[in-house]
Amino acid sequence: MAVYLDNAATTPIAPEVVEAMIPVLNNSFGNPSSTHSFGRETKALIETSRRSIAKHLNCQPSEIIFTSGGTEADNMALTSAVVHCGAEHIITSEIEHKAVVCTADALKAQRNVKVSYVKLAKDGTVDLNDLERLLQEDKKAIVSLMHANNEIATLLPLKKVSELCKKYDACFHSDTVQTMGHYPFDLQELGIDYITCAAHKFHGPKGVGFLYVNKNTKSEALIHGGAQERGLRGGTENVYGIVGLAKAMDLAYADLPAHQEHVQGLKSYMISQLKELFEDIEFHGDIRPESSLYTVLNVCFPRTEKAGMLLFTLDLKGIAVSGGSACSSGASVGSHVLTGIDADMTRPNVRFSFSRYTTKEEIDFALEQIRVVFEKTLA
Repeated sequence: MAVYLDNAATTPIAPEVVEAMIPVLNNSFGNPSSTHSFGRETKALIETSRRSIAKHLNCQPSEIIFTSGGTEADNMALTSAVVHCGAEHIITSEIEHKAVVCTADALKAQRNVKVSYVKLAKDGTVDLNDLERLLQEDKKAIVSLMHANNEIATLLPLKKVSELCKKYDACFHSDTVQTMGHYPFDLQELGIDYITCAAHKFHGPKGVGFLYVNKNTKSEALIHGGAQERGLRGGTENVYGIVGLAKAMDLAYADLPAHQEHVQGLKSYMISQLKELFEDIEFHGDIRPESSLYTVLNVCFPRTEKAGMLLFTLDLKGIAVSGGSACSSGASVGSHVLTGIDADMTRPNVRFSFSRYTTKEEIDFALEQIRVVFEKTLA
């Protein structure tokens, strides 16, 4: 049996999404910037998709800028805030995705921007009092804090942070890659300047996403070239990817409450069963359902001499999991997120992540294999 529990890295593409993309791949080959009928046909597919996405998020279609994914969108948001909106101070955290951390570092080096890191609780919760202290500094700021951490699942109170940013005239960017398609967003009500999306996190295709830019936020091109995406992102659009993204979002929001209930049930069940299997077990992040991304569970297992081989051993038994972000899996150091919350790195830390396609039978199989592995390693 093969069990895939690494959905935070990527999700399997939904069959309905494939079905929506195939006709576009086969028939809609015109360049969307061409004025003839072939080009107009593909341009119409893009704009129909843009309107569909905007409707789900309660924003204007013109506020959706299609990108190659979340990393490009994060880069574009921070760079735009600094270069075009005059931000001189980036306020972020040590457990953000590398797309934010590395972009902040680059802007600090290239633009002499100040970078500050807000204090975090042990579970990764942002200290809002410290955030307000940082916002009081006499510099135009851009706050970049992710909606849900991709490794430890701790959720950010978006509305509270947005209100703080407004109070101090700061821009607010939130990396919503892990939560898009998993939570409802009312962007008119939230008042955020930038949010990001990657389709492959909710059963869409890889290589496509978007950046939402509030209509009141000044923005200019990061990728120069043609006049695509209102001149904000040059380059011929990924038409079939965009169609797939819109279809995946339609599916996600069509039955969101049932999806949330199913996946949260699996996560809660796995937590309870792991507690029964091990006396000495911990969970990183805030695991309360109201405060935690329901698709991700980060487990700190009992200490074992073979801790470094746990992921490999589980893989041999047919269970796909990870030790952290897939984007950092080639790094020679451990998870910067776990380091950022001062986690015990001498114990095996494993991220399990679930999707609408995950079943209880798969969780039971994974739990049994974990039990067998630890019986051998701890014997």
